Amino acid sequence: MNTPLREKVESGPIPNHIAIIMDGNGRWAKERNRPRLSGHKEGINSVREVTRICGEIGVKYLTLYTFSTENWNRPEKEVSALMQLLLKTINIEVRELNKNNVRFSTIGKLSELPESTQQGIKNGIELTCNNSGLNLILALNYGSRQEIIKAAQMLSQSAVKGDLEPLSIDENVFASVLETKDKPDPDLLIRTSGELRLSNFLLWQSAYTEIYLTETYWPAFREDALMHAILDYQSRERRFGQISEQVQS
Repeated sequence: MNTPLREKVESGPIPNHIAIIMDGNGRWAKERNRPRLSGHKEGINSVREVTRICGEIGVKYLTLYTFSTENWNRPEKEVSALMQLLLKTINIEVRELNKNNVRFSTIGKLSELPESTQQGIKNGIELTCNNSGLNLILALNYGSRQEIIKAAQMLSQSAVKGDLEPLSIDENVFASVLETKDKPDPDLLIRTSGELRLSNFLLWQSAYTEIYLTETYWPAFREDALMHAILDYQSRERRFGQISEQVQS
């Protein structure tokens, strides 16, 4: 049964694409005198609930910042545990995703992940590739600066070969060689845990994205927290460089 909060959200415009920087797992665990990994495990429950709700209310794309290129700098033991947890989670959750018509995909450099993790991801993508519901995108070993550099290299190589006129490169051409080329830009970007930065996440794609910041740690971010974020989004006027009168006309 829908809550009054969800009913209010569903009466307004639903973001087509929500991106989330899932932050605060370790601090959530520390405040409870638990090991950091327990925070990551609890965070999976938030992923499960947010994914389910997004599918139910009509969000088309949900991108979750799961593991950044900078996360390799964490203690080796934690990184190893995270990779094992990621594989276990994908193997378990992908069946439910498929049952709920969710299409699973990733962005990021997967070749640097453990082979077993790569295979689990590949299996999940293949299993859900024909689904037509929510598109769930995990950003794994992803860094936006690295993505932009790679795109610039690809375009420059095409120009050197004579296959591309340098002056023909515009925003659309550049976006066509990004990892998100087949996905719309986020309408709403949520960051949990009170941090106030993008942390190398979807820098190009978020040029006109509405940003919502919350003090809530990711393991505690559930339905009500998501509804409040969307309500805040619905209260904003998206002008894309125009003035209010132009948008309202």
